[in-house]
Amino acid sequence: MTAERSVLPGRFSGLSIKLIATIIMVIFAVEIVVYLPSIANYRASWLDDRLRVGVVAARVLDAVPDVMALPRALTDRLLNSAGADAIVYRREGQSQLIELDNAVTPTVAVTADMRLRDPMTLIMGAVDTLLGGGGRTLRIVGEGDRDESLVELLMPERPLRYDLFTYSRDFFLISLIIAFITAAVLYLVVRWVFIMPVRRLTENMLAYRQAPENASLIITPSQRRDEIGIMERELAAMEQDLFSMLRQRRHLADLGLAVAKINHDLRNTLTSAQLLSDQVATLDDPKVQRLAPRLVTTLDKAIGFAQSVLDYGRESAAPPVPGPVDLRTLIEDAAFDARLVGHPGIAFVNGAPEGLSINVDAGQLARVFVNLLKNAREALESVTAFPTPPEVRVEVTQSEDGLVIAVTDNGPGLLPRARANLFVAFEGSARAGGTGLGLAIARELVEAHGGHLQWVEQSPGTRFEVSLPTSAILR
Repeated sequence: MTAERSVLPGRFSGLSIKLIATIIMVIFAVEIVVYLPSIANYRASWLDDRLRVGVVAARVLDAVPDVMALPRALTDRLLNSAGADAIVYRREGQSQLIELDNAVTPTVAVTADMRLRDPMTLIMGAVDTLLGGGGRTLRIVGEGDRDESLVELLMPERPLRYDLFTYSRDFFLISLIIAFITAAVLYLVVRWVFIMPVRRLTENMLAYRQAPENASLIITPSQRRDEIGIMERELAAMEQDLFSMLRQRRHLADLGLAVAKINHDLRNTLTSAQLLSDQVATLDDPKVQRLAPRLVTTLDKAIGFAQSVLDYGRESAAPPVPGPVDLRTLIEDAAFDARLVGHPGIAFVNGAPEGLSINVDAGQLARVFVNLLKNAREALESVTAFPTPPEVRVEVTQSEDGLVIAVTDNGPGLLPRARANLFVAFEGSARAGGTGLGLAIARELVEAHGGHLQWVEQSPGTRFEVSLPTSAILR
């Protein structure tokens, strides 16, 4: 199945449009937070201006003994300056009133006490003015210019409400202009500094994914020292490594195909030579009888080597299919396949506990233990004299970190040349004539299960440990 091809996002789904929309929304959110105190201060200033006219009127009222004696033109001028229908001056328990001739008694009145200046009261008053109806009468209360004196103004609320709406409209337009200018400037800066480099990286990854063997598509990193610069340099290094690895694998694949053909023909030739050697071995010539077994053994090794190379080339990369497996039974079956069970000269001890189940691919893990147990048997069979009876033992240790299954023998141990490349194919053989493929394949299979295969130095003998994660333990 081919992977779905990725494409660059459209004009209205990329980072650019998301960025500018986010900036505008954030600016509007900030403007709303600023707007409420602004209209509260505007309303308070508007009411304070009206109160100042009321204080002037209070001075006039305080200067004359009889309010009725004031000229009508003067009182009308004072009321018109404040935009009020009536002004009341209260001092020392006495009240003085001037009002228009055609003043109408208010039906719905709302009080604005300017002695209360806390922000919440001012904001709630401004919101109430905006949301309230336009036919209410506004009663403005404030302190006079003398001790314990009060000035009250009665006026329609409609002019204040109209001015607040006008101020809100201007505030909104200015905020809109500021939002778009700020968003545009930030967008250009962020696009130049971040979005364009990220888009360049994205386009490069999409192009390189389509043709990873094209060296001209390897990105050229910039001189930036920030995270994007690091990303560019790491991407360039990764693409170079991938290019080199793909070229090497292509060469190895071509070489492997040629080796497989040569190996196949060589194996057929060796098989024919083996048949001829079998016929030669039946001759009565004493010299032939002495050399024939050596010839047969040499041909067997050569055929086995050719067969192991072909098997390694056909090795499947299928992932493991885990399932519940009884560990003791699995090891017992592997020992039987490795020809340890019933061996006349080697004792086998299965130390796996009864009833321990693990969640692994039975076929793959069985191959691991067959290889380890077979290597242990062959190592013991190559020794003629033992200080102690030859033995292969399987030990199981369970802890919080997982499960460790150890395969040990009391043989001669590994040669120094085998330890250096123990798990390297064609180089890590522990015995003469071996290919080293068994341990290489075993390690790959264990690592595919999330575990680890390692050699642990001990004397005498050899010890290999298969470590499996805790998730592989069922009980």
